[in-house]
Amino acid sequence: MPAFAFVAPILPGKEELDAETMTRLSSGDQRDEYAAARRAAGVTREAIWHQKTPDGTTLAIVLLEADDAEAAFGHIARSDTPFDSAFRTMVEEVHGFDLATAQPPDVRLIADTHF
Repeated sequence: MPAFAFVAPILPGKEELDAETMTRLSSGDQRDEYAAARRAAGVTREAIWHQKTPDGTTLAIVLLEADDAEAAFGHIARSDTPFDSAFRTMVEEVHGFDLATAQPPDVRLIADTHF
């Protein structure tokens, strides 16, 4: 399954909001709605890590697996479902950008080695 990974800085003080929200979505009371929204976008896996940088900034490292990651990302950015709209609002609060108007992440795969 093709994968697409990118990082998104987390605004200061929003780390716990992001962690709590993504935990609730992935394993809490909104799991079914989250899974349905991602399936509608063509996403088969979404994983998120937080990494603290030496300067104290926290980054969200996001991995999406989908047959067409670009289309999946576009669907999440433009879908008018209540779930996706609320998700974009949370992303703007936590990361400081609007998925609906932001340019897609400029990511270039350097190596993908299986052993």
